Amino acid sequence: MLVLSRRSNESIVIGGDVVVTILEIRGDQVRLGIDAPRSVTVHREEVHAEIQRANQSAAAVSSADLGRLPRAPRSD
Repeated sequence: MLVLSRRSNESIVIGGDVVVTILEIRGDQVRLGIDAPRSVTVHREEVHAEIQRANQSAAAVSSADLGRLPRAPRSD
């Protein structure tokens, strides 16, 4: 893990097109501003983990699920 020190209004650049700026430091909280292309998704870690869990659950297929699928017509 790379660890950097930044002050308020200082930034880091990730991959040339993502800029993370420290907006405010208040007690034990830091406010970040993230400027990234629309193609880059940005989520809090707990939101990202929930999305991953939901995607894995949706992708899980059981044999019972397969039995409910309609049969394709034969093409003779």
